[in-house]
Amino acid sequence: MDLIQDIVARAKANKQRIVLPEGTEERTLKAADRVLADQVADIVLIGDPAEIKNLAERWGLTHISEATIVNPKAHEKKAAYADLLFQLRQKKGMTPEKAAVLVEDPLYLGCLMIKAGDADGEIAGAENTTGNVLRPALQIIKTAPGLKCVSGAFLMFTKTPEYGKDGFLVFADCAVMPNPNAEELANIAIETANTAKYIGGMEPKVAMLSFSTKGSASHEMVDKVVEATRLAKEMAPDLKIDGELQADAALVAGVGHKKAPASEIAGEANVLVFPSLEAGNIAYKLVQRLGGAEAIGPILQGMAAPVNDLSRGCSVDDIYKMIAIACNQSIALKNANN
Repeated sequence: MDLIQDIVARAKANKQRIVLPEGTEERTLKAADRVLADQVADIVLIGDPAEIKNLAERWGLTHISEATIVNPKAHEKKAAYADLLFQLRQKKGMTPEKAAVLVEDPLYLGCLMIKAGDADGEIAGAENTTGNVLRPALQIIKTAPGLKCVSGAFLMFTKTPEYGKDGFLVFADCAVMPNPNAEELANIAIETANTAKYIGGMEPKVAMLSFSTKGSASHEMVDKVVEATRLAKEMAPDLKIDGELQADAALVAGVGHKKAPASEIAGEANVLVFPSLEAGNIAYKLVQRLGGAEAIGPILQGMAAPVNDLSRGCSVDDIYKMIAIACNQSIALKNANN
């Protein structure tokens, strides 16, 4: 059973409620139908019920009737959600009138459902920008206690089994933080290790990447990675993490043992934490396009509840997998809070 099958199996064993704000988008509806057919999750679709029914009939989706369908313009909890939004944001200038309008926005409504305990996670982005998906999530759900930033990780299934766990690695941050400071980078490292552990099912070995290995270069950008590594070790003493390491020293045993002989991570890393979004985003796309790797994500890390952003070029299969991943995130968060 491969990793994705493991993720789906864990979701089936402890079904979560996933809200899909883009409830009339074709790929989203088709993925929802597959999820319901396979009993991976309980699905909440936001959209006009008549339109969703007509689209399901047009595309031959026989399980959509099993979803909970919420009309953003008219449903029994609309006033309660609007009041919740007002209470959460009134110090930021929210008025009851503004809340009454925003509560009809599916992206805001989905997050309010999670905040109210009526859903466990959200998947969106098939037809919305990352900014539009993240804005209500950060305003309503916010970051998990003790965390100061949100980041985006990719599960990378490469064709090089000699690296990572049989070719499987986790990359971050590839989606959110343009230039994290040392404390933020330490948070990203810890959250990415949790993603590798709870979603990837492996013991994380985290490499804090740089263009320097153990002092081979001197620069303020290297200093940031060194400090982030120190902070991460303080915050998570049991975490296997080391830096600063160049990518080859992190991945290739011969290089790692030569450049960083005292490191327990060098040459054995399965989690790569990049010093900036620029580096992370470029790296995952190069590995994906030139190396033929499958990249699944971004998995948003650091939120108080799962809210995952899709690429607008995503496939039905991508959405299906991200729903299963959100279920696993929700299960892990609940277990951590018990």
